[in-house]
Amino acid sequence: MRRRTLKLLLAAILVVAGAAGLTAWRLLRAFGAAIPGPGGREKVVVEVGRGTSVRRVAEDLAARGVVGSPWPFLVGYRLFQPGRSIKAGEYEFVFPLAPREALSMLVEGRVLLHPVTVPEGLTGREVDEIVRGLDFLGPGSFAAAFRNPAPILDWDPRAPDLEGYLFPETYCLPRGTAPAEVVAAMVSGFRRVFDEAGRRRAAEIGLDVREVVTLASLIEEETALVEERPLVSAVFHNRLKRGMKLDCDPTIIYALVLDGRYRGRLLLKDLEYPSPYNTYLHAGLPPGPICSPGRSSIEAALRPAAADYLYFVAKQGGGHRFSRTLQEHAAAVRELRESTRRRSRGKARIR
Repeated sequence: MRRRTLKLLLAAILVVAGAAGLTAWRLLRAFGAAIPGPGGREKVVVEVGRGTSVRRVAEDLAARGVVGSPWPFLVGYRLFQPGRSIKAGEYEFVFPLAPREALSMLVEGRVLLHPVTVPEGLTGREVDEIVRGLDFLGPGSFAAAFRNPAPILDWDPRAPDLEGYLFPETYCLPRGTAPAEVVAAMVSGFRRVFDEAGRRRAAEIGLDVREVVTLASLIEEETALVEERPLVSAVFHNRLKRGMKLDCDPTIIYALVLDGRYRGRLLLKDLEYPSPYNTYLHAGLPPGPICSPGRSSIEAALRPAAADYLYFVAKQGGGHRFSRTLQEHAAAVRELRESTRRRSRGKARIR
C-alpha cells in the first residue's frame, strides 16, 4: 500500500513538473517570438510614467497590443532582467516585435526621440518661436533660459544672453525635455564646434570668442554661399585692420528688429539709425552676435581667405562681386544698377 502511494505521489509530481515545464517553455517561447502589430499597425507609441510597476507596464503593453499577454513579459523580466528598473518615458514599438525586444528597450531607456532642426542664421527670438511650437517639451520658458548667459560666461564674460551661442543643427529630444535643457544642448553644440583649437586660433588672430562669433554672425547673414564666406571674412578682417566701418546691412536690420521697428525692408534713412549695432555709423564690430552662425561661418571668421578685398556687392543671379578699390566697387555697383534697370524694363515689356 505504501509502495503504491509513493508511485502515485511520484506520478503526480512528474505530471505537475511536466505541466509546469511545458507552461514555462511556452512562456519563454512566447517571450522570444515576434508578434505582428495590432490591427495591422506598423508601430505603437506607449508612454511609461515614473514609478509604474513592472506588472502594470506588462498589462499596459498587452492592452496596447505590444505583447500578446503580460505573462511572457513578466516571466522574461524575472529571469533575464532581475533587479533592473524600467525607465520612464515615451517608447515607439515597431512591429513585428518580440516581448524580449520590448523589455530590452524599456530597461535600457531607448525612448522615442523627436528631431528638431534649427537652421543657421536664426536669432534667439526666432529659435524661441520654433521651440514654443513643440508639443513634446516639458514646462519652462525657453526665452528665460536664453536670457541667462551662465552656460557661456566662462568663454564670454561679456555675454548678456546666449545670442550667437545656440548652435544650429538637428537635435533629437525625448518627450518632457525642459526648454532650459534645449538651450543647454545648443550651447554644448556650439562648444563642440568652437573647441579649444578654435579658441587657440582666435587668440592667434587677436580676437576673443565673442568677437569671432560676432564676426561669424555677420558673415552668416551676408552670404548663403559657403564658398564665399572666407572672402566675405577677408573683407571684414581687412576693414577692421584699417579702421574702416564694416557697412554691414544685417546689423542695422538686427537693431531695428530689437527695437520693434523693422518693417521687412531696409530704407536709406535706416543707415542713420542710432544704434551701437549700426556698422554704418560705428567702426569695428557691433556689440555682439546678430544671429547664431553655422560651422562654415565660424570657420571662415577664424580663417579668412588670403585676399586683399575691401568691398563686395550682390550680383544678379546670386553671389557677390568683390573689389579691392573704391573705384572697382563703384563700377560694380553701377553695373548692378544698370542690370537691374534692364531687367525691370524687360519685365515691363513682357507684361
